[in-house]
Amino acid sequence: MRFFAALLVLLHHSATIGRKYGLFDLENVGLFRNGANAVNFFFVLSGFLITYLLQKEQSQTQNINIKQFYLRRIRRIWPLYFLLIAIGTIFLPLAISISGLDYQMPYSIGQTWYYFLFFCPIMVLHIYGHHLLEPLWSIGVEEIFYLMWAPLVKFFKKHLPVVIFATMGLKIVAEVAAYFFFDSSSVFYLLAFNYNFESMATGALGAYLLFNAKSSIENKLCFKPIVRLLVCSLVLLFLFFNINIDNAVWNALFFTPIVSPLILSFLYLYVIFSVVLFCKPKGVLENKVLVTLGEISYGIYMYHCCVMFSVVVLLSKFKDALPQWAVVVLFLSLAVAITLVVSYFSKRWFEDWFLQRNKSKVSK
Repeated sequence: MRFFAALLVLLHHSATIGRKYGLFDLENVGLFRNGANAVNFFFVLSGFLITYLLQKEQSQTQNINIKQFYLRRIRRIWPLYFLLIAIGTIFLPLAISISGLDYQMPYSIGQTWYYFLFFCPIMVLHIYGHHLLEPLWSIGVEEIFYLMWAPLVKFFKKHLPVVIFATMGLKIVAEVAAYFFFDSSSVFYLLAFNYNFESMATGALGAYLLFNAKSSIENKLCFKPIVRLLVCSLVLLFLFFNINIDNAVWNALFFTPIVSPLILSFLYLYVIFSVVLFCKPKGVLENKVLVTLGEISYGIYMYHCCVMFSVVVLLSKFKDALPQWAVVVLFLSLAVAITLVVSYFSKRWFEDWFLQRNKSKVSK
């Protein structure tokens, strides 16, 4: 699921980058309009996994080691996060300067280092617009959520549902205030609608229910096979067609401010439940290829914009000599293939080094 979500983000950015550099225009194709939807799914899945694992640790050890939790998150997220910052603010500008490419970086490291360092890359997007390190904004959101969530789960374990619903409620109140009382260019509006704590709280609610009431969930009427088929089909229909379907019910369900993202979060949670509880042929979803793609999905998400910029530079020399369909096929093929290769070797040769350090320390 992580891989497919990362792939949707890649497709979204391929449409925006392809249009920006005059290669092709796919921005009106629904499948290529799922960047925000895929990131929202990441948030739900993150809240679900983190909360479930915290509850599991608390159940097994009667405690949550917050220090170890932070260290695990640091070793998994920080190395690649800061590597991308170095690539996007130091090495790429240097390579562009040496090669003489007609491209101007929208910012310098001196203008943005403190935003990246303190996990506020959303401010770089707000101030300087779209850029090669754009995917990092969601990492900043998740890091802030992780910072507060482990202590909340530990110290409010008996009242975790209250904490979850309070998180969701406060975030929705902030969105309503931002929507009605602030301009869309204001910082408060930006933070209210991009710090998706309600999506992560939705995932946390699912983890709480699964951990504490799995059998009763499995027997609910809403999880009958026909209902699962209908709901999962609705989600797939939305992801494939998105803006290409235009009627009042569809628009009210999926394009109503504040309400629709919350509806989508619960639909994503339903899909997660369906896979976890009812997907019996595990060999289909857990074959070696899909497992590997899932393992490198963080790299896919982080590297793809830089890779696509390189592909744009390569294709810009040939685009006028090729029919547009060939440009589209070449661009997508190269972007996906190179991103997968880079992500695979990054995971094996770079990210895993830090993860292995964590395992060896725990064993000691």
